[in-house]
Amino acid sequence: MNTQPAPFAIEVETSFAAAHAILLDGVRERLHGHNWRVQVSVAGESLDGELLLCDFHAVEGLLAAIVAPFRDGNLNETPPFDRMNPSAEALARHIAGELAARLKTADPRVHLEWVRVTEAPNCIAVVRLPRPN
Repeated sequence: MNTQPAPFAIEVETSFAAAHAILLDGVRERLHGHNWRVQVSVAGESLDGELLLCDFHAVEGLLAAIVAPFRDGNLNETPPFDRMNPSAEALARHIAGELAARLKTADPRVHLEWVRVTEAPNCIAVVRLPRPN
């Protein structure tokens, strides 16, 4: 496996407001809200004929569709978090899985490098994906 980062990358960011109540040591905390911030990095080996890795707006659209069900809602009541602890780490993992799959279909030249979810200032969960061969 190649451990060097791909030579080209773009980053896209979105945000949304949503509430959650996570389990901490088996005890559910009180329901509270956050202004979540989601950042992603998409990478690839080469630029296309227009000297683009891929269209920022295309990645923004994919990301927007993934977070749309969470916007202005309660994560505890929204799939898949109605069946799991809606932690920042779980949210980052969910977004990473969804976005990686959608990118593979939309543009197989690029891959997802990482997803960063900020729950509150200085409270950030990151999921890093292995570079494909």
